[in-house]
Amino acid sequence: MTRTVPIIAKSRSRGGAAPAGRRRAPAAPAAAAPEPRGRGVPDRLLGPLGVAAFLVLLEVVPRSGAVSPDDLPPFSAIARALADEAGDGAFWGALLDTLRGWGYGLAIAIAAGLSLGLLIGSVPFLREATASTIEFLRPIPSVALVPLAVLLYGTRLGSTLMLVVYAATWPVLLQAVYGVQDVDPVARETAATFRFSRWARLRHVVWPAALPYLLTGVRLAASVALILAVAGELIIGAPGLGSEIALAQASNAVADMYALILVTGALGVGVNLLTRALERRVLAWHTSVRTEVPA
Repeated sequence: MTRTVPIIAKSRSRGGAAPAGRRRAPAAPAAAAPEPRGRGVPDRLLGPLGVAAFLVLLEVVPRSGAVSPDDLPPFSAIARALADEAGDGAFWGALLDTLRGWGYGLAIAIAAGLSLGLLIGSVPFLREATASTIEFLRPIPSVALVPLAVLLYGTRLGSTLMLVVYAATWPVLLQAVYGVQDVDPVARETAATFRFSRWARLRHVVWPAALPYLLTGVRLAASVALILAVAGELIIGAPGLGSEIALAQASNAVADMYALILVTGALGVGVNLLTRALERRVLAWHTSVRTEVPA
């Protein structure tokens, strides 16, 4: 009888109150309820709603008399002009000319900027020797080269390509140099220890580290190339949307002019969405993309 008493006391201490001199662990706090976002509009709808608000403003402001309709037609008039332009084959020809100048110039700029950037970034002597030259040439605006482009190529496609290539090469070149410089020194030493060939070092060490920088440079270069393509056509008179805008302005077709301007803006949005989608797809393995919060 005396032996069963400690056993009963132990079982009570396990299932009942805590024994003297021992504190019970504090209970875990209840999970806090998620706070409301404070707005009922999903993030993915904010962009389209902003565009809709801009179009409504573009319709209301001229009709209210705040701006003369001769200077800024309502959006309904611009939309009718855009529909008329879409039914004309000359519009699609001009659009194709602009896309051709943008695409060719961007491809040349990416090839030149990537090759020179990887070479300059990989050789410290070249990096030091070309730093001052790059800093001197990079701030020169491409528009300042318009007289030289007209002298060499006239109003042909070559003049637009010259401006586009010059402006779009710098983002790719500089980002390539920065990407090569950002390679982990430990990874370099490890590759040298295992006697990787130059191609193996470029493929397995340099390229993964520099790729995020390169895609950022391509995204910036794509937008710059489109701006210079339209600007070159507008100033030089090369075939494309820019020359069509200048022609509409000279003939006092204000609604047509604004319609073409909206087309160039839509092209810019499309180029930005395309390059961002490419960046997310190619860098799906990178932490900057895997931790990105979806809109």
